[in-house]
Amino acid sequence: MPGRIRAIGVEPLPVERTHALAVGELPPLHRDRFDRILVAQARALGLRIVTADAQIVRYPVDTLPV
Repeated sequence: MPGRIRAIGVEPLPVERTHALAVGELPPLHRDRFDRILVAQARALGLRIVTADAQIVRYPVDTLPV
């Protein structure tokens, strides 16, 4: 699977301490901890999240709803 991900130009990002701490600054809009860390990480790194999750779109983060 990692080879396929890299083949389309996607690189995995490590979850750093600052990302984990930033989760605590997010409003409680989503109960899924993994999604909350993705939001915190995207905000910290200035990345866009491509998602079909209506809850993630509500966060103050750049999203591309699909």
